[in-house]
Amino acid sequence: MTRTLAGLCLLLLSAPALAQPETVYFESRDGKTTIVGYLFKPSAAPPHPAVVLLHGRSGPYSLAGNGDCTLVAPTVASPCNAASLSKRHAMWGQYWADRGYLALLADSFGPRGKAHGYGRFTHGDADRDDVDEKTVRPLDAEGALDYLRGRDDVAADRIFLQGWSNGGSTALNVMIRQGARSGFRAALAFYPGCGPAALLEPAISTTTPVTMFLAENDEEVSPAFCLRAADRSRAAGTSTDVTVYPGATHDFDDPGKRRQSVAANQAAKADAMAKAAAFLEAAARTSQ
Repeated sequence: MTRTLAGLCLLLLSAPALAQPETVYFESRDGKTTIVGYLFKPSAAPPHPAVVLLHGRSGPYSLAGNGDCTLVAPTVASPCNAASLSKRHAMWGQYWADRGYLALLADSFGPRGKAHGYGRFTHGDADRDDVDEKTVRPLDAEGALDYLRGRDDVAADRIFLQGWSNGGSTALNVMIRQGARSGFRAALAFYPGCGPAALLEPAISTTTPVTMFLAENDEEVSPAFCLRAADRSRAAGTSTDVTVYPGATHDFDDPGKRRQSVAANQAAKADAMAKAAAFLEAAARTSQ
């Protein structure tokens, strides 16, 4: 027993710790808000392709770790920081960094005094207008694009976009706004809302490839709306891929025990992560 415990301790001590991301600040294109960002850097030599990550309605931080999380300005000390990011965001940031991408997680909520985010089934709350996925958050994503384009270690023509839930809807709205202009090279949307309240237009019309990962048993949003939006987008000429995971639920890629206790979520998470990497690799090889 002692020998086994000693071996386990040695293994834990020798296991590489996840690198904590660098905290950065950049301006939203709204012209008035400084956004907090968390930068996951690859070990390869630059320039790097990059991915902007857009959190969902619950915000970027772990509910278990952020305590009284009142981030009223980026310079104010707060439990909302790089060490208290949710497991999903930390996992994906590291996932991209391990594959040679510079990943930037943008916190749209904290700088606007809403770091806690919003609970389930609160889509109609009036104060959500301050962080609306149609009119506000796309400007933050575009500000992140500007910031990354200004960095010497980023390949300015290979910047991608990924969002979850409300952030997934935001990513789709960024694509609608982008249209035929150059900008993000491709977009990944995980279980986004695709109804009239979530999207700027019924169809996504852009020259940028888009892929969606949907959960068949989503308890938050309807995958049927996204399937119809995808059909309309393809009819408009947009390269739009969709994967629907049977039996999977909202947040299926959350690595926490609750979500991963569902076998369908485990399968969906593994498949989506592999497909996301392949999708960006393929998009990087196409001309823009």
